[in-house]
Amino acid sequence: MKNADIAAVLSETGTLLEIKGENPFKVRAYERAAESIRNLTQDVAEIREAGDLRSLPSIGGGIADKIAELLDTGKCTHHQELLSEFPETVFDMLRIPGVGPKTAKTLIEREGIASVEQLESAARAGRLRELPGMGEKTEQEILRGIAHLREYSKRTNLGLAWTIAEGIMEQLREDAPVDDMEAAGSLRRMKETIGDIDILITSDHPEAVMDRFVGLDLVAEILVHGATKSSVLTGAGVQADLRVVPPESFGAALQYFTGSKEHNVRLRDLAVRKKIKLNEYGVFRVKGEREERVGGRLEEEMYDALGLPLIPPELREDQGEIEAARDGQLPQLIEVGDIRGDLQMHSTWSDGGSTIEEMARAAKALGYRYIAVTDHSPSQTVANGLSVERLRERRKEIAAARRAIPGIGILDATEVDIKRDGSLDYPEEVLAELDFVVASVHSGWKMERAAMTERIIKAMENPLVDGIAHPTGRLIGQREPFEVDMEAVLKAAASLGVAMEINAHPDRLDLKDVHARRAKELGVKLMINTDAHAADQLQLMHFGVATARRGWIEPGDVLNTLPISRLRRRRAKSSRKRG
Repeated sequence: MKNADIAAVLSETGTLLEIKGENPFKVRAYERAAESIRNLTQDVAEIREAGDLRSLPSIGGGIADKIAELLDTGKCTHHQELLSEFPETVFDMLRIPGVGPKTAKTLIEREGIASVEQLESAARAGRLRELPGMGEKTEQEILRGIAHLREYSKRTNLGLAWTIAEGIMEQLREDAPVDDMEAAGSLRRMKETIGDIDILITSDHPEAVMDRFVGLDLVAEILVHGATKSSVLTGAGVQADLRVVPPESFGAALQYFTGSKEHNVRLRDLAVRKKIKLNEYGVFRVKGEREERVGGRLEEEMYDALGLPLIPPELREDQGEIEAARDGQLPQLIEVGDIRGDLQMHSTWSDGGSTIEEMARAAKALGYRYIAVTDHSPSQTVANGLSVERLRERRKEIAAARRAIPGIGILDATEVDIKRDGSLDYPEEVLAELDFVVASVHSGWKMERAAMTERIIKAMENPLVDGIAHPTGRLIGQREPFEVDMEAVLKAAASLGVAMEINAHPDRLDLKDVHARRAKELGVKLMINTDAHAADQLQLMHFGVATARRGWIEPGDVLNTLPISRLRRRRAKSSRKRG
């Protein structure tokens, strides 16, 4: 079994134990073990062969035995016994935002509800409001959560879609006679969720390419197998379409199938006024009954024919990009190469799977000049949050890593919890010892909008807070953002000089693109961080950069494009201003 499969079994075990009302310490042990396995950069089977599984963070003897059983048999007896006590549909119900194990326990025990359909029926009938800890507001939240779940079930997380598309294209480049090849559609525009994966190619041997495509290992079902177009359903349940187009039309097809629909409609309106025909085959100048091809091999030719520069795919949403292009006002969008450091990540001191030295070496290999190690604060017990004593003890390992790895700055930092009253999870004197402080909300998701807004702004008023991490708390397709007046938060951030994070993890992408654009308009500095919990997750940065690009963000808008010396000076100046 792979690490992800083992982590899923451990996580499910913890969830089922919590539904049963088992000891919270036992539940937390499984949660922490699952997170530990999930964040490993080495295969669990290899670790087992090399030594004792109990050497891994958060893995005790009992859980180590269960991991060994999974590796040997592919199953865990304890997990199977727990599964037999509940309907299979209970995990579908747990995917609904707002329905956790405790709520599921109440629903199962009091009403016999263990499926999404049963839950929706009960909520619409008003049967939930009489249950302990619930009410009419909870009913409405659950109905919204069900709608949210169904909406996202039709689309795929950007990270998963990107991985699948990259895998397909890598295999086709190696094994098939492909010339040009690009992903199109919402994936190329880097939207946070994707419908189908669209890939365009040119080839002198299209039938051979199509045969290889439908024969890929990741294909679960062949939907269409044609000479110029094929469609498959992958094992992850994502549809992928492959089209072969003539070389002279590749740029035109790429522009057309990238979209968005609204952007393309606007382009075609412009074309009509210029007596030009624009479609997926090319761009043609209309002269009476004749059509003269004036472009289509390159995507730039489609825009050049309209008197426009090439508009980056991430901007093609009919949100002012055509007017900006016409007026020469397109932003010089940030690129991954502009990032000089990553200002949020976690090590084995809290819930990470890599040591500080491993994180620093991986960051240096990416060309970064600095990192901030932001392990969790004490309130995050499930994430092994650091007490003041452990935070100070960690300083020794940071100092050792600095000596071992010249050429990269390692900031002694924290992701400190914002408590319900807006105070922080470490005392002032402890925060003052640190090089960088990001603050975030990890609890109290259901606070009223005004109270949550006040909570975050109060935290920002602390002169030792440099930035707010994942500012709306959302997990795409899993948990809706908490209620907060983002306009008020962004205006406060602009006034106080506090940076807002774009969290690059594809499950978060928080701030989202529209909020990032508004932050730029207000003069708020952003920071694009991976929130990496293992060294290989530092590679997620490009998702955050893509979200920033969708928000029209330029390098000068982003804190971690600065050299470390300027970052330190800005931090000191901002803290003095607030102090």
